[in-house]
Amino acid sequence: FAIVPAENASGVTDRWGPFIAYLSRELGVRVTLRIANDYAAVIEGHRAGNIHIGGHGPSSYVRAHTVTNGGVEPFVTTINSDGSIGYFSVLYTRANNPAQTLQDLRGRNLCLVDPNSASGNNVPRYEMNKLGIVPEQFFGRVVYAGSHENAITAVQQGTCDAAFNWWNSEADSNFSRMVNKGMVRNEDFKIVFRSELIPGSPYVYITALPQEARNAIRQAFVDAPTKDKAAFDRLSDGKDRGFQPVQHSNYQVMIELQRFIDNMRRQRS
Repeated sequence: FAIVPAENASGVTDRWGPFIAYLSRELGVRVTLRIANDYAAVIEGHRAGNIHIGGHGPSSYVRAHTVTNGGVEPFVTTINSDGSIGYFSVLYTRANNPAQTLQDLRGRNLCLVDPNSASGNNVPRYEMNKLGIVPEQFFGRVVYAGSHENAITAVQQGTCDAAFNWWNSEADSNFSRMVNKGMVRNEDFKIVFRSELIPGSPYVYITALPQEARNAIRQAFVDAPTKDKAAFDRLSDGKDRGFQPVQHSNYQVMIELQRFIDNMRRQRS
C-alpha cells in the first residue's frame, strides 16, 4: 500500500498505521505501508506489480491508468464531512501580502507541489491557462515543493510568495492540519484563489489482483468507519464520513485535463 505524503514521513506513519493494521486483519494478509517520494514512484510501482494498492490524486490516477495500459482501477474515494465528494485547489499567500487575486502575483515566486498532483499542479495550470497565464512567463520563478506541507512551509519561510494546496473546507485541508499541529498560524495566511470542484482522490488497486482480493479490499474500505472507527478517523482527524465506491468513468473530466497538460508539455519541449 503506497501513499505519497502530504506531510512529513512520521506524520504519515502516525496517520496511516492503525488503518494499515485494520486492513491486515480484514484481508487476512500482512499489508505493508510504503511512503513514496512522489506520485511517479507509486505509478512505477503499480506498473512493476510491486504496489498493489495506492492512494492517488485524480490526476496521478489518470496518469497511472495510462502508463499501465489500464492496469489499475479506482475503487473508492473519500466522503467529506458535509457529505460531498471532491475537493478544491486553492492558492495561499501570507496574510500581509498585498495581493488580493492570482493576477496580482505577477513576477512573484510560485510553489507547486508535484507534476502529477491535481490540486498542486495540473488543476492550477489548467485554471491559469483559462486566465491567459503561462506560469513560467507570468511568475518570477516556479518550483515544485515536493509535498503540500512543503509548499505551505515555503510560503511561511519566504521562499515562495504563493503556493497551491488541496482544500475541502476551512476546517479540513492540508493547511488546517498544519495549524492543528502547531506548524503554522491561521491568521498568518490567506486564500486568493479557489478552483472549480475536483473529483475526489481515488484509492486504486492493480487489476492483476484476483477479483476476490479486489472485492475484499473494496469492502474493507467501505466497512472501515464502522468496523474500526478510530483507525478511520485518524486518516482525516475525524473529518471524513466514509468511502464512496467509484469507477474509471467518474474521472472523465480529469482525463480531459490530462490531455491539456500533455499538450502543454509537448508545446514547451
